[in-house]
Amino acid sequence: MDRAQKEKVVEELGQIFESSGVVVVARYEGLTVAEMQALRAQMREAGGAVRVAKNRLAKIALDGKPCESIGTYLTGMTVLAYSEDPVAAAKVSVEFAKKNDKFAILGGSMGGQNLDAAGVEAVSKLPSREELIASIAACIGAPASNIAGAIGAPASNIAGILSTIEEKAAA
Repeated sequence: MDRAQKEKVVEELGQIFESSGVVVVARYEGLTVAEMQALRAQMREAGGAVRVAKNRLAKIALDGKPCESIGTYLTGMTVLAYSEDPVAAAKVSVEFAKKNDKFAILGGSMGGQNLDAAGVEAVSKLPSREELIASIAACIGAPASNIAGAIGAPASNIAGILSTIEEKAAA
């Protein structure tokens, strides 16, 4: 790899570290190509990505970034899992690590907050962005449906009373 390629990789990694909601660093020694492709596919479905990069270049890219402290995890065969959603990459990584013992989570970063392996697991248990949006929409929609029900209740009560009177008159 020549100097220009290395500079390009460092720039790409710098963008990843700046724009990602969460970055997870994991050891992947012993994973087969098929297992790594499965991880990439799961991460893509969740809206994240997986990147294998030279640790030295990643450490250069981390210089001056809020998540600079994750550089201590970059030793040996490491992989970076990241996503804009602060929960997606952590969820996929933890689920994949449970199914595959060759994939070990070392730690990560969420914004400027350094996370150890337990911290990444705690983040993975949080609701995703879509789940939060759905719960907020449900909370916002509930009062409106209650109001609609309250407005329609007298009309349905009157209709019930009229049908009862009609039945008594017919009998």
